[in-house]
Amino acid sequence: MKLMKNLGYYNGKYDLIENMEVPMSDRVCWFGDGVYDATATRNGVIYCLDDHIDRFYNSASMVEIEIPYTKDELKNLLNELVSKVDTSETNGETFLYWQITRGANIPRNHIFPENAKANLWVTVTPRKLADIYRRDKLISYEDIRFYMCNIKTLCLLPNVLASEAAKRAGAAECVMYRKEADGIKNRVTEGAHTNVHCLKDNKLYTAPLDNLVLPGIARKNLIKVCHQLGVDVIEEPFSLEFLMNADEIMLSSSSNFCIVATHIDNVAVGGKAPKLLRKIQDALVEDYLRETTK
Repeated sequence: MKLMKNLGYYNGKYDLIENMEVPMSDRVCWFGDGVYDATATRNGVIYCLDDHIDRFYNSASMVEIEIPYTKDELKNLLNELVSKVDTSETNGETFLYWQITRGANIPRNHIFPENAKANLWVTVTPRKLADIYRRDKLISYEDIRFYMCNIKTLCLLPNVLASEAAKRAGAAECVMYRKEADGIKNRVTEGAHTNVHCLKDNKLYTAPLDNLVLPGIARKNLIKVCHQLGVDVIEEPFSLEFLMNADEIMLSSSSNFCIVATHIDNVAVGGKAPKLLRKIQDALVEDYLRETTK
């Protein structure tokens, strides 16, 4: 079988991503009406697949989208699609993305279409995992998103604007905050596409899993690793001021296990717990390599 340089899939059809087309009547085009998930793969193994599938189905349930596959059927399909892509230039690694939309309807109508079958979209792109040990500049950015951030929805315009603001400032990512939440002024929520954490006094601080924060799988793994290393984990809201004074600042996502901040808004931050930070980073890498070795 000749392997593909990348792969796009839509409702049973697949080809190179650049050759795929999506009907204009799909509600993803009208409203961004759907949810998604994504993760890294290595050696044909999808990292933390069960966790990502569980979150995907949970997101769909919260917006009342019925997925026309069992979890095992979807996992088998994703594994099959990953196996069709050439990873010879990326050390066996790809980035796997999948989404489900509520279906299609004509004419355009905000109301759920009756008897519409959900549409499944998958892409597999050869991509090396980001360098977990790199350090980056960040910016702060007011969190202007809606109040269902725990759902991995396709409606990402505020995140897009935040990411563009970071790019224009010469930063890798932003730290979003609510001006007032839970009685905390400038409460940190998350990044444009990451969860935000920090180390302070040999403890890991991370925001609680409420409606302002996505339940990140990389966040879950970070907490697991910290427990294994004997690092106390504090899941409670904290302010931007607290973050700025932390010993180390870390951001995590499925494609960036650990972004470490050197600056926020051009102010130097972190750098006070390098040994503990390195232990955590090494443990995250070891977990990834162990779980994706056949």
